[in-house]
Amino acid sequence: MTDLTQLTISTARDALRAGDLSAIDLTEAHLTAIESAGALNAFVHHTPEIARKQAADADVRIKAGDAPAMCGIPIGVKDLFCTKGVASQAGSHILEGFKPEYESTITTQLFDAGSIMLGKLNMDEFAMGSSNETSTYGNAVNPWKAGNSDAELTPGGSSGGSAAAVAAHLCLGALGTDTGGSIRQPAAFTGTVGIKPTYGRCSRWGVVAFASSLDQAGPMTRSVRDCAIMLEAMAGHDPKDSTSADLAVPDFEAMLTGDIKGQTIGIPREYRMDGMPEEIETLWSQGTQMLRDAGAIIRDISLPHTEYALPAYYVIAPAEASSNLARYDGVRFGHRADIGPGDGITEMYEKTRAEGFGPEVQRRVMIGTYVLSAGFYDAYYNRARKVRALIKRDFETVFADGIDAILTPATPSSAFELGSMTDADPIQMYLNDIFTVTVNLAGLPGIAVPTGQDRRGLPMGLQLIGRPWEEGALLNVAQCLEDRAGFVAQPAKWW
Repeated sequence: MTDLTQLTISTARDALRAGDLSAIDLTEAHLTAIESAGALNAFVHHTPEIARKQAADADVRIKAGDAPAMCGIPIGVKDLFCTKGVASQAGSHILEGFKPEYESTITTQLFDAGSIMLGKLNMDEFAMGSSNETSTYGNAVNPWKAGNSDAELTPGGSSGGSAAAVAAHLCLGALGTDTGGSIRQPAAFTGTVGIKPTYGRCSRWGVVAFASSLDQAGPMTRSVRDCAIMLEAMAGHDPKDSTSADLAVPDFEAMLTGDIKGQTIGIPREYRMDGMPEEIETLWSQGTQMLRDAGAIIRDISLPHTEYALPAYYVIAPAEASSNLARYDGVRFGHRADIGPGDGITEMYEKTRAEGFGPEVQRRVMIGTYVLSAGFYDAYYNRARKVRALIKRDFETVFADGIDAILTPATPSSAFELGSMTDADPIQMYLNDIFTVTVNLAGLPGIAVPTGQDRRGLPMGLQLIGRPWEEGALLNVAQCLEDRAGFVAQPAKWW
């Protein structure tokens, strides 16, 4: 084997079990790749010592025949996950210096399965963003370039570091989180695969909260099969998380037959937005034809409350954020502002939060506090909750009518230039979530699959939405789409 970073999780697993490869060699190859990829700013906390120790332990397990599928696999961990003794800042200045004394449930499960942590990955501050430009570490950069342009592109957000690292072959897989599209949008922007499982499929314990009723962790990889392997290791009931579902975790990889003959795929008419770029429309039509050619029945469906999803999301998510972020006060952990001799605790809170939170987080906290205030609770927050219930019912209705999965665009465009969407009009940035937020509001599983490139050579992805708790069936449809699309393009190395 020449370049070990070109392997996938499944091919690396098979090589490790066959004795053709050691976890130590695989890990060293990725650590070397990370060292030379500083221009991408994907990894923000490096853990080579931990990685080498985990790799040595993985080799012992593999030789002993006690090797789960993720054993010996080098991964990156989004900075939102608490990792014991390792900086866990959620991309924010306010958590600078915070090193948890505990491990998140998901990273515990992955490490117990023998996975190797290469380091922590860049992200939008507290997962609030669609371009990875709100991070205290600076921008993560997409490894793809548009045509002959040297302009730096966004890898998407908030899991931008995870997407960039996987696309640039700095790790075999990465942990992401998705509150309104933060796994699926970056995956589409970087030509990778990302799945947001059903709400409750993966534990949220030890994951820094943004919006608790919407957040869900998931894997980001270079193939659907890799997603299936990694998701199985991450999923499962956790008594420490009251929203975690006590359901058996299937063998997702075993369900990847690629056969979808006779299944019914819904095409929602409300997702045909005015002003949608022709390339996205064409990609969607091509994806529809691919599934039809594979034997699926294509049916137009209606999700009538889709147009209200984005405004409802941007009321509910900031409301929950303003509640969750109230704990960051500079008293117990993280950054604390210097105060003058005449200042009291109120001034210390105010200065700490003003210094610690970036502009986007401040904006959302203020919006959230406003919509939860006594005079506006019913007008905004309660109304948004009712809209959310209607959106969920729309999906329940179409699934009850025999729809097996829904095909939509993943994003309204391919990756855009960093800095091209300014703070002057945050709504333009929020529109990036237009195809993804409905899935979070309804708690459904959704996956982004790379299926083509635009005229500048940038990757574009389609989204599949599945029935609740049926990630295996959803991954199988995604496998069929991946097989038919045959997307194998990679970014030309410039970093």
